[in-house]
Amino acid sequence: MNHQAFCRKTYQIGIFALLLGVWLSGCNAQTKQNGDSSSTASNLTRKDKKVILTTFTVLADMAQNVAGDRAIVQSITKPGAEIHGYEITPSDLKRGQNADRILENGLNLERWATRFYNSLPKVSHITLSEGVQPVNIAEDAYKGKPNPHAWMSPKNALIYVENIRKTLGNLDPVNAATYDANAAKYSEQIKAIDAKLKQAISAIPPDKRYIVSCEGAFSYIARDYGLKEVYLWPVNAEQQATPKQVERVINTVKANQIPAVFCESTVSNQAQLQVAKETGAKFAGVFYVDSLSPSDGPASTYLKLLEYNINTLIKGLQVNR
Repeated sequence: MNHQAFCRKTYQIGIFALLLGVWLSGCNAQTKQNGDSSSTASNLTRKDKKVILTTFTVLADMAQNVAGDRAIVQSITKPGAEIHGYEITPSDLKRGQNADRILENGLNLERWATRFYNSLPKVSHITLSEGVQPVNIAEDAYKGKPNPHAWMSPKNALIYVENIRKTLGNLDPVNAATYDANAAKYSEQIKAIDAKLKQAISAIPPDKRYIVSCEGAFSYIARDYGLKEVYLWPVNAEQQATPKQVERVINTVKANQIPAVFCESTVSNQAQLQVAKETGAKFAGVFYVDSLSPSDGPASTYLKLLEYNINTLIKGLQVNR
């Protein structure tokens, strides 16, 4: 190879090496940039939006209405789940570790929660029923214990919303004004349903103001709105209603000529269908209590849950026997 050819070859190799170096540098820079971007996005998520975990879907919807877009809200249980006997999964524990705060109902509803919290010693939890005047269960194995379904009464829901507002504001003071405004707006929506419930019940003759359900989940509504509550069992259990419980409800429905009976969406309605058959009452549908429906269902939010239950109850009690 002559000198000129050698120089030309050397020049080509040098240019190739230079271009390769520039390309590799660009790739490294892009990789670093992508890594920084991902890290920054992750940091922004954790920095700018607190992660709130709730024990069930109703509380998640309440919390989301107060949080708006300033916090990430997730429910441990999924729509349609039965909350009383829920069993924790490894993915629940993982989500719990990433949470800034956990919101629970309390009143002995989440019987599985103690073990859950013991696994998450660094994550604080807040009881949203704090400040509610409990209604104690009057019979069976749970006699004397507080009825856990306080959120079912709109009056109590206002207490829940206030507790959510306080805990979010304390956890994330930068966005406290937004939480205050969202809570105020949401409370007004709940008050509107409160007024609708009062008006609807006032149209029912006093001697027909009964709510007959599978679970005793309506004690707070009964207290706050002048209803009489009848149920098969006080708290959802794994087993079906006992013959004694069924007989008791049958006798009450017959004696008071109650026109309709109901059940809840998360339990079997077979015992209540038996009550309807033996009394002549109409089985008038299901209530949503411990869980929201899926997004395409009739109770996909807490407000829709209240509206649906009110409409189902009133429609049922208007049936002529």
